[in-house]
Amino acid sequence: MPFKFQFPLFAYVMEGGNGNDPCESSVLQKDIYQGIDDDVKLNSKDQRDALADEPKCVICGRYGEYVCDETDDDICSLECKQAILLRVANSLPVCSSSTQRLPATDECFYVRDSVDRSGSPSLTCDQAELLRNKLEIHVKGGVIPAPVLAFSSCGLPQKLLQNIETAGYVMPTPVQMQVIPAALDGQSLLVSADTGSGKTASFLIPIISLCAKLYPNNNSNIRKPLAVVLTPTRELGIQVEDQAKLLGKGLPFKTALVVGGDPIARQLYRIQQGVELIIGTPGRLIDILTKQDIELTDVKIFGLDEVDCMLQRGFWDQVMQIFRALSQPQLLMYSATISQDMEKIASCMATDIVTVSIGKPSRPSRAVKQLAIWVESKQKKQKLFDILRSKHFRPPAVVYVGSRAGADLLSDAITATTGIKALSIHGTKSMKERREIMRMFLVGEVSVVVSTGILGRGIDLLAVRQVIVFDMPNSIKEYVHQIGRASRLGEEGNAIVFVNDEDKKLIPEFVDILKSSGAIIPRELGNSRYNVVSLPSGKNFKKRKYGG
Repeated sequence: MPFKFQFPLFAYVMEGGNGNDPCESSVLQKDIYQGIDDDVKLNSKDQRDALADEPKCVICGRYGEYVCDETDDDICSLECKQAILLRVANSLPVCSSSTQRLPATDECFYVRDSVDRSGSPSLTCDQAELLRNKLEIHVKGGVIPAPVLAFSSCGLPQKLLQNIETAGYVMPTPVQMQVIPAALDGQSLLVSADTGSGKTASFLIPIISLCAKLYPNNNSNIRKPLAVVLTPTRELGIQVEDQAKLLGKGLPFKTALVVGGDPIARQLYRIQQGVELIIGTPGRLIDILTKQDIELTDVKIFGLDEVDCMLQRGFWDQVMQIFRALSQPQLLMYSATISQDMEKIASCMATDIVTVSIGKPSRPSRAVKQLAIWVESKQKKQKLFDILRSKHFRPPAVVYVGSRAGADLLSDAITATTGIKALSIHGTKSMKERREIMRMFLVGEVSVVVSTGILGRGIDLLAVRQVIVFDMPNSIKEYVHQIGRASRLGEEGNAIVFVNDEDKKLIPEFVDILKSSGAIIPRELGNSRYNVVSLPSGKNFKKRKYGG
């Protein structure tokens, strides 16, 4: 549980303590231990090692179970908490062996609105339209600022610009070029872009910038949330918070992660201590709002990631319940695929919402090369084994299946038959198991993960460049999400897809997807009796046969 020491740090500094006197140190130690629960670990040796996706103590590198409220650093014990306070008292930087930690109280540099933000002229209307056409940026429903060609053109705090560069963003991706300036302008947006195109950063950057600029005006003792972002899954929420912490490091910006699988008391405590951004799943946030008095009246931005998934999973009533608790916030709604029904829902939530889509709607990323293979169900396993043994196998790879039992059985069969280490991941596994599996997969200890749709949405699988769709999903939208795991930020990947007549409901749309992507259509797929399209009259006709 995060905790706050009772000892007033700044009073200690003002009284002349320098942290070098052992007597002073013992006094400090005595004071900070007051009021702490017995289950809080006193020494770093009592703490376990951190897993790959868990926070690490900035002093010793063990599991960062707690948060230092004065510096917002992850720590493992009271011993390391004391070490941080002594270093801060001595004005020494707090850093770990692997990454440099920036003080949470660093001042930000802001460019005056009356001054040119970047030193370079903004695009004219004609230039903006030309750029949008070139990058396939489509805007519908209103007028928004022109795209930007550099992050420095957005009037962002200097510390945020440094964090963006540290995160590896050299220049904005197309979705970031258009969405960031529009969001900073206060415009509500419904955004559609390829999976792995940088959508997450495009809503986090405006949120962090807003929070940093509003922070000096927050005179209350407890900082109230200024933004809320909802995700459909716990894993995606964790990932969004990790990126938020990376981009917000060194700024007056704190986050709270509110998802299932972790104690609700710890999450509530974090919010009560004062945060700028709440990231969570709808169900867990509703639980907290109904049991505790959490003020959301100051929320300026309401973000929704993977909105179509929330609709499919039946979360929308919960989303609207949270939305109604807010005071007309700016909306930032995102997904790789957006339907007309979604546009209608968005327009009911915000009358002035503008739709921004990158590329062709509901189409896979051009960076993903699709290879469709006609395989009868009984031959799927052998075909998969052949691919995994061939030169076409590019580990680490994700294999998508349609059921949890199928994932377990197939992963075992892969290991037994090919000798390639494979594990399964799905919703019935515990969070501890899923975390360990993902750690082993991302560090290269496991070459293949067999997954249900749990890894099909939003989650960044940075090293993955190959996806094998063993069982076609229930919709083309989900297919687009799944093969999108093979590419991030435009890097080339490939998707191998098994298809047969059992996928009859998807065959017409699937053929259209392959055609639009320039992929080869297998003869059996083109000649399938299910490869038909609907005419306006309601009659069907068969498409032209593909010659053999």
